[in-house]
Amino acid sequence: MVDRDDVLRARERIGGRLPRTPLLPCRTLGARLKCELFQRTGSFKPRGVFSKLATLTDEERARGVIAISAGNHAQAVAYAAAETGVDALLVMWQGASELKVAATRGYGATVDQAATDPAGAFERLDELLVETGRTLVHPFDDPVVIAGAGTVGLEVEEDAPDADAIVVAVGGGGLVAGIQAAVGDRTRVIAVEPERSRALDAAVEAGEPTPVETRSIADGLNAPFAGRIPLELCRGIERVLVTEAEIEDAFRFLYERAKLAVEPAGAAATAALLAGKIEAENPVVVVSGGNVSAQTAAAILARR
Repeated sequence: MVDRDDVLRARERIGGRLPRTPLLPCRTLGARLKCELFQRTGSFKPRGVFSKLATLTDEERARGVIAISAGNHAQAVAYAAAETGVDALLVMWQGASELKVAATRGYGATVDQAATDPAGAFERLDELLVETGRTLVHPFDDPVVIAGAGTVGLEVEEDAPDADAIVVAVGGGGLVAGIQAAVGDRTRVIAVEPERSRALDAAVEAGEPTPVETRSIADGLNAPFAGRIPLELCRGIERVLVTEAEIEDAFRFLYERAKLAVEPAGAAATAALLAGKIEAENPVVVVSGGNVSAQTAAAILARR
């Protein structure tokens, strides 16, 4: 499990490697936006990765690291590994965002795309772990990574002490679990998932991580299952599901009204508030994910 002390230790490990992202007011939405899309590589992910890399032994650093991702975690691992002098291998899959694959390679990592889908990619990951002996930097089910993600919650608490809710989009559950560990005993934390990618919701209903089909336009949230640690930390928190149309509405809203160039995953939490599915007086919405192709953005903006 992960608790607030773990998150505080993670912040010390990360140190000054990452900027503090801004909290911007949005009067139309009636919320403040925690702009994690301004973080290095475009999402909250480097927080957890730097936290993890700081714990590696010399032997582990020499062997290198391996991770799996649809793109945002991949970029974070590639970036952080390059910054700390560690070799990185990223397992992605065919059909993953070409923009995110190219960015991952651009940071110097090797990308393996032998798998055809997310489920197959996790099988490929298991094979490569045995073959290479690399250390796994799990995207959402590692306590050290989750603690690093939880530093988002510490910043929200400090910058918005009057917040009565933190609204968080969920894929595998690492970010919402970290925020829950950091501030969940004093602030309401709300998990938002696409109806077409509901890994945490399915896990809570089943009482254990459960494979789900992932078909959302919010590819950054298309985790094929939720982590065991996120499940344990988030069993009792509020959960909201949003439609694809609601995600696209929020995407357009953030582009046009908040001037934020998000990806669909970065709009999911806003979608729940915009659709009237959350009641709160002073909510903070985490906006994480700014890696979207021009073609995808143009297509969504053109639809009404």
